[in-house]
Amino acid sequence: MTARPARLTAALLAAGLLASLGACASSAAEEPGTDTTADSSAAPADLAEAPELRLGYFANLTHAVALVGVDDGTYQEALGDTTLTTSIFNAGPAAVEALFGGAIDATFIGPNPAINAFAQSNGEAVRIVSGATSGGAQLVVREGIDSPEDLVGATLATPQLGNTQDVALRAWLAEEGLETSLTGGASDVTIAPQENSQTLDLFKAGQLDGAWLPEPWASRLVVDAGAHVLLDELELWPDGDFVTTHLIVATEYLSKYPGTVKKLLEAEYATSEWIAANPDEAKTLSNTVIEKLSGKPLSAEVLDRAWGNLRITLDPIAASLQTSADHAVEAGTSKKTDLQGIYDLTLLNEVLAENDQEPVSDGGLGASGT
Repeated sequence: MTARPARLTAALLAAGLLASLGACASSAAEEPGTDTTADSSAAPADLAEAPELRLGYFANLTHAVALVGVDDGTYQEALGDTTLTTSIFNAGPAAVEALFGGAIDATFIGPNPAINAFAQSNGEAVRIVSGATSGGAQLVVREGIDSPEDLVGATLATPQLGNTQDVALRAWLAEEGLETSLTGGASDVTIAPQENSQTLDLFKAGQLDGAWLPEPWASRLVVDAGAHVLLDELELWPDGDFVTTHLIVATEYLSKYPGTVKKLLEAEYATSEWIAANPDEAKTLSNTVIEKLSGKPLSAEVLDRAWGNLRITLDPIAASLQTSADHAVEAGTSKKTDLQGIYDLTLLNEVLAENDQEPVSDGGLGASGT
């Protein structure tokens, strides 16, 4: 484990001090003989904390806020007596399966698997509690493919069926008038969901024509395997701003242990602030962690290219979520879903307020519809 950056410690201390002051105010308000019923400003009671938090994330640069914060100890220090255990996934559907199976309590994940989890549980199982990353996804292809029309007969890879990039590719191809199949039937373009490392190997071997991938895998195909960019996903979104990764928590865990979830968000905030202030060091540390998790570091060229394609943000960019949901319906990977209640940004906005930051919006898709 690397030494904790001083800025992270300072941020956590600030958040901890504010939380302590809030707890003291709560205790004082609850002393015998004190009437709190008429005082709407009275601080809430202490938030319950869990003995353990099981957290999922990916060995991708789009999960840098987890790569950095877990490795340097920020998350564990923020969680205090709560033991942090982690699991690494290749794509969102596998992380959702682990959450549904009770193997993890929270995970950094893309929008479409989160939507699917919400839909499959009739809006009960998960809540999005924070953003993490915007951008960092591209469709990269072999030489000779220079337009959508050139994709007829091609085989393209995605990280997993129904994951965010898989849905984005299928929806974009449909908009371009190209048919795909979920069952292996007749189609204009064949989509082959698989692990990202396998995609790189098969592309190098000439067995794939391209892939829609998150960073750093898009850059690895470009730099290490000679692919070129046919489409950068940011071109499809207003101002190029869309959610690539956000943080979801099992609803039952959030309800039972809000104190632990708030501390997790404090750690994410501290980490994101340090990354913003130290982008070069954060980029290097992320690469070190990727090497630990995957066995191989990214080359300097891949790292620089990939890092420049994404933006760390705790804003979940809620305005883009409904569009992602609509894309999943169009692609046939999900049924139409009412997303009302999928967000619970209460604790995140508390953390932001305690650090003199503006609140973020749930786009009207919070439990209260605000």
